[in-house]
Amino acid sequence: MEIRLETPADYYAVESLTREAFWNLHVPGCDEHLLVNLLRENEIFLPKLDFVALLDEEESGEAAIVGNIMYAKAILRDLSGQDCEVISFGPVSVLPCHQGKGIGSALIRHSLEQARLQGHQAVLIYGDPAYYGRFGFRPGEELGISGEEGYYNPALQYLELVPGYLPRSGSYFILDPVYQLDEDAVAVFDRRFPGKVKEYRPSQDHFREMLALSRPRE
Repeated sequence: MEIRLETPADYYAVESLTREAFWNLHVPGCDEHLLVNLLRENEIFLPKLDFVALLDEEESGEAAIVGNIMYAKAILRDLSGQDCEVISFGPVSVLPCHQGKGIGSALIRHSLEQARLQGHQAVLIYGDPAYYGRFGFRPGEELGISGEEGYYNPALQYLELVPGYLPRSGSYFILDPVYQLDEDAVAVFDRRFPGKVKEYRPSQDHFREMLALSRPRE
């Protein structure tokens, strides 16, 4: 497996694999492929942390893109209104036929090390704690970190690349509005790709269960 930075020639392939990876996973259909497209044009995007994973195809012997991870800037605002800059990754995408082979883990470990070397100090994400805990992520609530709306959720996790960087007295994790995707825009963008059926999958129940664990700050 090879890991390298994404190039413009990879854009459609990355959007396609993201769509395949997330289709019907959390909800019927998905919108992560549009997010990938919009992030690249946003000032918060970190192109030096935009990596693709490639594997040699058995039939052709040529390398094909099978995974991707993207990072962007975000804000952690403490209770006094002071901001510190953090970064966040996602989507993390691996083609379904190549999942379970360690590709996603390799992308995460490689990019976290590159983030540290590039001087970034902390990473905050939303994701499944059962998966991201293996990379050292901890529940945000441990440090009093909630979402921007003031709700704690186990999916909100942090990793300090520089120990002691994050405030300990409580804060709000604030993402750019680019993450608030419009359903009509998603539908229009989705026409660029082959048709797929939106349907229920059991994984959507787990996603709803995670959302239901949200609770307000005291």
